[in-house]
Amino acid sequence: MSKIAVYFPGIGYHCDKPLLYYSRKIACELGYEDYRNVNYTYKAENLRGNDEKMMEAYKALFSQAETALADIDWSACDDVLFVSKSIGTIIAASYAKKQELTDAKQVLYTPLAQTFSFAPVKAAAFIGTADPWSNTDDIIRLAEVNHIPLTVYEGCNHSLECGNSLKNIEILMDVMQKTRAFCSRE
Repeated sequence: MSKIAVYFPGIGYHCDKPLLYYSRKIACELGYEDYRNVNYTYKAENLRGNDEKMMEAYKALFSQAETALADIDWSACDDVLFVSKSIGTIIAASYAKKQELTDAKQVLYTPLAQTFSFAPVKAAAFIGTADPWSNTDDIIRLAEVNHIPLTVYEGCNHSLECGNSLKNIEILMDVMQKTRAFCSRE
């Protein structure tokens, strides 16, 4: 069985930051030995709240993701896992839709509202109530409409962190336990 995991970071949240780093370790433990980290280069300024600039960023990053993943024969993959963060959630969901990867599992860390317009099917999402990039109530509603389990962390920001390092470690452990459980499902 061919299993591949692909990591779609945010613009300022690269693949070696805690959520993506530890989820990659977990995926490898679950047999996703083949993995790909998508790397973007984009000079982003004043994206938040600016739909035009956000669309520009999305198009540039999506194009880079397509190039980075062009050599993968998706038909040879029996089990596909996409793990994404922030704007990466939009890119992962839209890429899966374009490639018709309807069976791909998707872990959505701090998804943006636009992610849900691509209707990820097999997904689990995580958001904080103090995330300045997302309206938590909108994300809750969109997750419900799309039948996506969503875990909400009180007082957590866009990195799923609060002002207490030990609490952040507890939150990270909870996120990773839920990520492992989701990725273990058939």
